[in-house]
Amino acid sequence: MASGKITKAPGRPRGFDAGKALDAAMTVFWSKGYEGASLSDLTKAMRINRPSLYAAFGDKEALFRKVLDRYGEGPAAFVGEALREPTARRALEKLLLRTADVATEAAHPPGCLLVQGALACGTAAESVRNDLMRRRQAGEKALRRRLKRAQSEGELSRKTNVADLARYFMTVIHGMAVEAASGATRKELRSVAENALMAWPK
Repeated sequence: MASGKITKAPGRPRGFDAGKALDAAMTVFWSKGYEGASLSDLTKAMRINRPSLYAAFGDKEALFRKVLDRYGEGPAAFVGEALREPTARRALEKLLLRTADVATEAAHPPGCLLVQGALACGTAAESVRNDLMRRRQAGEKALRRRLKRAQSEGELSRKTNVADLARYFMTVIHGMAVEAASGATRKELRSVAENALMAWPK
């Protein structure tokens, strides 16, 4: 029968903060990609040793999935917020402009974790690459649903191909993330966003 006493994992620092540790791991994965992030990189950034990492988060892949969930609730939370705007046109505007802002914030690496994390993923990380792909596709599906709603409300013509429109804008968004990682400025990306909005059906 368990005594109820909580035993600290070996090497886990006193006052261990799982949230801060995940944020530190997020920065490593964001800047180096999944495969580029070594366990040494992660444990150093998280300030814990390997046994503590495994005890708290599981293996590297499990840690990465937890980081992706935290990313969706943190830096990428603006996506869900944008889609709740009263009009689809306003939702897209907010989505594009906030992408430009978040992708160039100095508080974290440039670009998007869902894009950066998949860079150089080989066959050994196929499940990770597939998970990232599913998450990106989920974003496109959510946008497509918002555009379909805009059709039903009369904001978009029934003739509009919402699947093509959603794919176009998500391609622009992912491209903006790649450009940010390559050094594009916020001003440059906001210009891309404003030009992309010209594709909104009249």
